[in-house]
Order: sequence, then C-alpha cells, then structure tokens
Amino acid sequence: MTTPTERKPRLRRFRFLVLFLATAVLLIAARGLDALVAGVPVLRLLVGAGAAAGAVFAYKWVARRVENRDEITELATAGRWGGLGRGALIGGAAFVATMLLSIVFTHADISGGSFWACLGVAGSMASVAVTEELLFRGVLHRILEQRAGSVIAIVVSSLLFGLTHLINGNATLWGTLAIAVEGGTMLAVAYTATRSLWLPIGLHFAWNWLQGGVFGTAVSGADSEPGLLRTVLSGPDALTGGSFGPEAGLFALLCCLVTTGLLLRRAKLIPRR
Repeated sequence: MTTPTERKPRLRRFRFLVLFLATAVLLIAARGLDALVAGVPVLRLLVGAGAAAGAVFAYKWVARRVENRDEITELATAGRWGGLGRGALIGGAAFVATMLLSIVFTHADISGGSFWACLGVAGSMASVAVTEELLFRGVLHRILEQRAGSVIAIVVSSLLFGLTHLINGNATLWGTLAIAVEGGTMLAVAYTATRSLWLPIGLHFAWNWLQGGVFGTAVSGADSEPGLLRTVLSGPDALTGGSFGPEAGLFALLCCLVTTGLLLRRAKLIPRR
C-alpha cells in the first residue's frame, strides 16, 4: 500500500498535467458561474470576486500537494496588494491611452451606460483575470520557463493565450494574433519581471474592466455589453479593431508594445545602455 510520502514523487512527475487540468477546470467553472448570474449585476460582482478568491486558494492547495512546496512564491502574501495595485495602474494607463488615441483618430460615439452593470463586469473580469493568469502564467509559463528558459516560455504561452480567444463569438485570426502579441506577451513579461502573479493579475483585470465595464466596448471578440459608458468606434478596422474590439486595433498594439518594452527592461531581457 503506497503512503502519502510515496505518492508525492509520482504526483510531481505529472505536475504540469495535474496543475494544467486543475486550473483549466477553475477557469471553466468561473465562466459558468458568471453566465448563470450575468443578468444580476450585484450578484455577478459577488460571485466573480468569490470565484477569483476561491481559484487562488484552490491553486495554492493543489500546487502544495502536487509540487511538494511549502511556499507558493508566485502568489506570496507579501507584496500582494502592491503588485495588484501597480498592475492595475499599468493596465489602466495602457487602455486609457488606447482609447484616447482611438477617440482622437477615429469617430467615437459615446453614450451613458449603467453604474451597476459596471460593477457586475468588475466581478466577471476579476474571475477571468485570476483564472487565466493561474493557467497561462502560473502553470504554463512558469513550468515551461524552468525547462526551456524565459524566451521560449514567453513565446509559447503568449501564442496559446491568443489562440484560446478564437472561440469567442466575433473572433478573427488577426484579433487572436493581436491578443497573443499584446496581452499574452505583456502579461508573460509582467510575470517574468516580478516572478509574481499579482502584477499580471492586476494588469489583466484593469485592462479588461476598463474595456468592457467602463468604456463598454467589445472584449477580445466577445459581444459588447453595457458598462458605465457605451462606446462605439467608427473608422478603419485597422484602427478601431472592428467587431473584435479595440484590442485588434493598431492603437492597442502600440500601447501594449510600449508597456511590454518597459517591463522587458525591468525583467532584464533588454539590457540598459
């Protein structure tokens, strides 16, 4: 009869598969819960926040047992709020810059939305940011980096992150490639620069929430929904992103590349002169 201590080496041997499947289940469950409460903003906020907190707890629990780690350093309590706050400022600034450029160089029709809808989207985007970062940066990027190095981990995790958005309703090939370059690479480098998931979670949340919850535009090819505002951009798809949303536009690409370059400097993947 095998003992708990004998099982740990076996679990560790299959740690990537176990962790990947576990976090994928968390992501799917969070999406399902959000769909169930989508019509009730306050409930959507509470359920989304609860799903995000529960996903962090579950990831730590599984990682400790599968990898036999006492400390889950990528989700360390120390620096949690600072990392989330810095990430939110970076992501928020990048998306606001994207929208300002879009408003200046295209036609923007902006109308009022709903404060409560804005809060509901915040809960939804909290669960999305946490579960996607756990899967793509916490498991895929982290373990691949240990085996193949930072550059390979950034490229592979970014491409896979982009490809998963092909299932969204208004997805396009260009949009998914743009997501891979903008979001995937920016978030992967944010993790590489800090070895913590808190910065990319904060960045991911702020970018998505401002996009869908504040400006009310389409998010990554998903249908737009009412936010604090409702913004409709008119002009060339290369600038507005078309039905995929601003992320498929050149302004988002520019702002994310600038942000990624600054994070690369911090990660020391680009040498300083």
